[in-house]
Amino acid sequence: MPGEASLTIKVYEALRADLLACRLRPGAALKIVDLAARLAVSPGAIREALSRLTSEGFVIAEPQRGFRAAPISAADLRDLTDVRCEIEVQCLRRSIQLGSIAWEAALVAALHRLSKMPFRAAKDPDRGAEEFAAAHSEFHDALVAACDSAWYLKLRALLYAQSERYRRLSVPLAKYNRDALQEHRDLADAALTRNADLASKLLNKHLRTTTKIILDSGAVELDSRLIISVRRPVRRTAQRPRAK
Repeated sequence: MPGEASLTIKVYEALRADLLACRLRPGAALKIVDLAARLAVSPGAIREALSRLTSEGFVIAEPQRGFRAAPISAADLRDLTDVRCEIEVQCLRRSIQLGSIAWEAALVAALHRLSKMPFRAAKDPDRGAEEFAAAHSEFHDALVAACDSAWYLKLRALLYAQSERYRRLSVPLAKYNRDALQEHRDLADAALTRNADLASKLLNKHLRTTTKIILDSGAVELDSRLIISVRRPVRRTAQRPRAK
C-alpha cells in the first residue's frame, strides 16, 4: 500500500540520517523494539529499513544476534579514503572535460549555498550542522555532475555515503582551524577554469585532510573490536614533582 511504502521510506531515511551523524554509534547494537518505540512505528517497519541499510553497508546483520551499526576502524578509513580518492578524481576529470555552461552555473550555485550554511550545529557546537552536510553533499555532487559514467557515479555515491560518517566525526577533533570553505572555493575555481590536474590535486588533498584530522586527533580510539569511542581532547596540566 502507498501509505506503508511511504512510512518505510521515512523510517529508512531517519535511521540512515542517525547512522551518518553517528547518533547511532558505530558498532552499537540496534534493538528493533527500542527503535520502533523511539520512531513510533511497527517493528516490521524498522526491520525492513535495517535490512535495506544492511545492503548498503551501514548496518550489519548477525545471525541469532540481530542488527548493529557498521563499525569503523583506522584501517577501514585509510582504505576507504584511498579508493574514494581514485574514483572521485576520475569522476571529476570526466566532469571537467564534459561539463557545459549549465554545469558551471549549478556548481557556482552549490558553492554559494555552501558558503551560507553554518558549519557547526547551533545547539551542539561539537557536531556539524545538518544544513552544512546537505549543502556539502550538493556541492560535491555538482562537481561531478557532468561525468558520463553511470557506474563511476554509483561507486562514488556509495563511497561518499560511507565517508560521511567519518567526516561528521572530524568536526570536533581538529587541532587547528581548517578553512574548509576556502578549500571548496579553490576546488570550484580549478574545476571552472578546466584545470583538471589542479582540481584533482586539490580534491585529493581535501579528502585526505579529513582522514588525517581523525587519525591524528588522539581523541578517537579505534580498537581491535572496531568500535569507536569519541571523546574531547583532555588538556593535561603539569604535575608538581613529588617530595622525596
